[in-house]
Amino acid sequence: MWRKASAAALLALAVGYFYHGSPDLPEQLLQYVGLPSLRASPQSDGSLEQVISAAWETLITLPTRQWSKVAVGVNACVDVVVSGVGLLQAMAVDPGAGLDHEVLHSKEDLKESFIHYMERGAAAERFFSDPEAFQRIARAAAEYPGAKLYVGGNAALIGQKLASYPDLMVLLCGPVGPKLHEMLDEQIVVPPESLQETDEFHLILEYKAGEKWGSTQAPQANRFIFSHDVSNGAMSSLETFVASLDEFEPDLVVLSGLHMMEGQGRELWEERLKEAVSAISDIHKDIPIHLELASMTDRDYMNSLMQEVMPIVSSIGLNEQELLFLSQAGEGPHSELAAWKGVPDVGRVSDILLWILEQHGRSDPSSEADLTRIHFHTLAYHILATVDGYWGNQAAAVMAGARVASTQACGLRSVDPSKVEVKAPLEFHSSHGEPREKLTLNPAAPVTAWRRGNVTFHLTVVLVCKQPLRTVGLGDAISAEGLVYSELKTPQPF
Repeated sequence: MWRKASAAALLALAVGYFYHGSPDLPEQLLQYVGLPSLRASPQSDGSLEQVISAAWETLITLPTRQWSKVAVGVNACVDVVVSGVGLLQAMAVDPGAGLDHEVLHSKEDLKESFIHYMERGAAAERFFSDPEAFQRIARAAAEYPGAKLYVGGNAALIGQKLASYPDLMVLLCGPVGPKLHEMLDEQIVVPPESLQETDEFHLILEYKAGEKWGSTQAPQANRFIFSHDVSNGAMSSLETFVASLDEFEPDLVVLSGLHMMEGQGRELWEERLKEAVSAISDIHKDIPIHLELASMTDRDYMNSLMQEVMPIVSSIGLNEQELLFLSQAGEGPHSELAAWKGVPDVGRVSDILLWILEQHGRSDPSSEADLTRIHFHTLAYHILATVDGYWGNQAAAVMAGARVASTQACGLRSVDPSKVEVKAPLEFHSSHGEPREKLTLNPAAPVTAWRRGNVTFHLTVVLVCKQPLRTVGLGDAISAEGLVYSELKTPQPF
């Protein structure tokens, strides 16, 4: 086993040597460098994870040109993290059948939605409409034994991750109350206009893999998030955020929180979305914008985001549920699927990513859309899909995102191969339909690349934490890390 691991590490070092000298090399090379004897097998005894993590350490290198200032907005809050089953039991709620609710109006709605997602092992986020009932639940959560308070909200979490790089200056705009301000990294700049007297609280009900409640058993660890958050729901900090960019002069803008507006009702979100599109359009065209998506249920709202917001941003980050819902809302590829079964099929995911970039991005040189990059993440693997000529260092970026998913879920500073496992297939197809290419992932050079038209895909597996300590904020950390390792090229004609 150790001979195999050593051989793989040496090969990874060799590939890393060439990679460091020519960062674009893996775009064509990585999938062809092979150690066939290291394919997953029952006898591997953990060596597969060892080889992949050793290769990551060698191949993940920062780009030549790095961001110096990143502005992040606009959702921020304090997360109250508790055991979901424990809290519901403490509130004298009995288990029962699961049923998804787009908006929560009562404890019963909360219970049914929680069970619906727990039995699927899926993440979700919902708006709780009754402020008084929410406050009662929030008090019970804060007093529940073992409850923990964390920085919350996609923007604040992405800001925290970016601030872990000492040479990066980070501006955060959002509703920042006293508790959140106290918990933020000292390196984060918060404009005075973003400070408010009270914090917004989000309740995060976590469950573990295999955890049972009544007849429900969770297939994997995940969480259910809900809040009665009016400031974030109305994106009230957006105009402040955009106005602050002239003085801050960022190299990159990261935008999140749009998903929270759907809980406000159609009349409100339609009007606010127009204002949001106008504000985003005011950002200087030379500054790339990354949009981080999150759980949504309203197809009309998702379709509006697709039509109005996606074409005016450069990059988006999303998970498997958001990707499929996006396709369902726009009647795209595989929209007939009700939900993914097990690990999402790589070919189907590839089809939807290509469709987004063709319909709402700049895969067509004559398109006026700005979207050229999508960072997709699911538990078992990640894909970066980019329009050729706009982004560099994407092999390293996709590996960096996968590595942080492994370390953060396990609560470690580096990957421990004994505490993680590969759940993704090492063989897959570039598309679900024809024509398609059969592809393999080599553990010693763990990025597989393929092209469809003028879109390049980079895939790496995740070393999935066997006993995750915390699942909240993984998507935000993945996207932040992927952006840190990405480089925006001077646009080239196709």
